[in-house]
Amino acid sequence: MATDAMVAEHKRAPAKRPFMRVALPYLLSLPALLVCIGIIIPFFTAIYYSLQRYNLAFPQMRGFIWFQNYIDFFSDPAFWNTIRVSLLYTVFTVGIELLLGLGIALLLRRRTLLNDVMSLLLIMPLMIAPAIAALMWKLMTNPNFGILSYLASLIGLEDFRWASSPSTALLTVVLVDVWVYTPFMMILLLAGLRALPRQPFEAAELDGVPWTFVFFRITLPMLTPYIITAALFRMLESIQQFDIIYAMTQGGPGDTLMVFQVQSYLERFQYTNVGRSAALLMVLWVITFILSNIFIKQWLKLREQARGVG
Repeated sequence: MATDAMVAEHKRAPAKRPFMRVALPYLLSLPALLVCIGIIIPFFTAIYYSLQRYNLAFPQMRGFIWFQNYIDFFSDPAFWNTIRVSLLYTVFTVGIELLLGLGIALLLRRRTLLNDVMSLLLIMPLMIAPAIAALMWKLMTNPNFGILSYLASLIGLEDFRWASSPSTALLTVVLVDVWVYTPFMMILLLAGLRALPRQPFEAAELDGVPWTFVFFRITLPMLTPYIITAALFRMLESIQQFDIIYAMTQGGPGDTLMVFQVQSYLERFQYTNVGRSAALLMVLWVITFILSNIFIKQWLKLREQARGVG
């Protein structure tokens, strides 16, 4: 009886788990923890500096002014111009890239050898660093020897100034952004199209349904979550754009292309105003946070509707 009781007690006792089995989840999450620390430290450092009057040219005047940097933005026309330019740039780039990416994805939807080869060729601009791509376009749009300026002259656009003119500077950098990042949209939407179930399309084909009805009533609603995801990623990148614009015009001519990242960079390294530069980045973070929440809420709403919850 004593032996049976000891066996039963041994069975009830929890088995000792090996150390590595216990520690493995923590070890696997360690890189994510390090990334979070690497993000949080600069974030709170930016908040700290944004609450100060901190100009490297006048170090003796450094001190906390709390929200004065943010209050000054409301009466600063340059700040509102930065918001306007950043939002315009984001709307134009994301909208054009979304339309072009969707159109190319629809053309390459069927899995054929030719379509696979074209997909590989079309993603080549995405492999080029945006700053390098901007320098390439800067050479191609040079009024003296650029190939694009020469082609523009053939169709009657003599002395087209491209990025050197306030009226066409935004158009030029949008073209560069579209050339670089449209393949990104195309890849995401093409993956979404090929992941859609085939049954609704086969049924519509058998019934002879027009392609316009198939696209607007079947394809587009089913593809909307992928469209929102692609637009969200590109929106986050576009509103924080720096390398293309700075490499092309450094925010000029004048303040025509003075987006948040370029303005913040100039405030810090040209005007040595650390406090104002940090405050600009925090405003950019707030705008990005609000827009991201709008996109994510729409995505969650669509997912609930697809599950029949909403």
